[in-house]
Amino acid sequence: MKQERGGVTAPKGFTAAGLRVGIKKTGDKKDLALVWSERRCSAAACYTTNKVIGQPLTVTKRHLADGFAQAIIVNSGNANTCNGEAGIAAAERMAALVAERLPVKAEDVVVASTGVIGVQLDVAPIEAGMEALVAGLSKAGSIDAREAILTTDTMKKELAIGVELGGAEVTIGAMAKGSGMIHPNMATMLCFVTTDCGISPALLQKALSAGVRKSFNRVSVDGDTSTNDMVVVLANGMAGNAAIEIEGPAYRAFAEALDYVLVELAKMIARDGEGATKLVECVVSGAESEEAAEALAMSVIRSSLVKTALFGSDANWGRVLCALGYAGAPFDPDRVKLAFESPRGYLEVCSGGAGVPFSEEKAKLVLGAQEVSVLVDLGGPGAAEATAWGCDLSYEYVRINGDYRT
Repeated sequence: MKQERGGVTAPKGFTAAGLRVGIKKTGDKKDLALVWSERRCSAAACYTTNKVIGQPLTVTKRHLADGFAQAIIVNSGNANTCNGEAGIAAAERMAALVAERLPVKAEDVVVASTGVIGVQLDVAPIEAGMEALVAGLSKAGSIDAREAILTTDTMKKELAIGVELGGAEVTIGAMAKGSGMIHPNMATMLCFVTTDCGISPALLQKALSAGVRKSFNRVSVDGDTSTNDMVVVLANGMAGNAAIEIEGPAYRAFAEALDYVLVELAKMIARDGEGATKLVECVVSGAESEEAAEALAMSVIRSSLVKTALFGSDANWGRVLCALGYAGAPFDPDRVKLAFESPRGYLEVCSGGAGVPFSEEKAKLVLGAQEVSVLVDLGGPGAAEATAWGCDLSYEYVRINGDYRT
């Protein structure tokens, strides 16, 4: 794999655009994005498991029922959720506006929204901005599109890589948003992946579902699962590779590349958690199964006490052991080894379930880095491991969410 430039427009046949139409009532931030493929694409998606779902998800699920799509329209500033039939009509109208201006059927348009819940979405500004949005479609448009999908995010989240499949160069590009209300299943975010790979809808869905489990479903910022979470992949086949229709070497290579993209974006989301000052990674090894390792790692990442300790660069390792203990997964506390690691060094704090002497000064140094790993060796006979990502919990998180709506 090699890094490419361009985000969602890096693959052949994809263009994008983004602009401000006034959905966000204050500031000058962009709030409407469009991604379009020259060819109809195989499509796959994963959605939030929250029982309360945004109306755009209802419409998108309907549109992707046949496994194909060609365009994505996204607004930020309003989630279009808890809006009943009016919300459905607004989402369908967004798709129709794309179909009126591009050679694509409304049923082949993915619709997504993010922002405040429970406020009716006025489609008039979107309609007024459509001509300019479509006119702005270009390879360079990924820059504006990635900005237009953001809410409280403080950093861009995009990636593109190239991989050789059967003699053809296949590119995968992606952009995402997510900063708060981040918790499986799925972690709250929007993610749009494009690729020029030729692959069947069924195998594309299989690869995406497996990839999401190992990436976005292992991220937690604040323990809240939102209503509008969506990951969508469009594959237009323009790379010219032999279409992937069986689970052979080409499928495995594609799935590995997709996994890489999703994991990197998941880490970006965790790093940009609302109010966060550091990315936190928890690696659990020596578990009886991957499922057990995942449950243990996620329990550590979710713990508010662990998160606040890391915010204060406090090596309070007892909080980590405590979080492992209520995870509901099997392990022997008397065999656990714990350590913290960062670019500033490695610090062992527990062995055999008991504390070991360590320097508080070194602890402050190691935990004061912007990226910190919590390493948990269960010391058991199992060989399974899993990694989860999160962030610390700061005063700023409360400030941001104290007046999010107003």
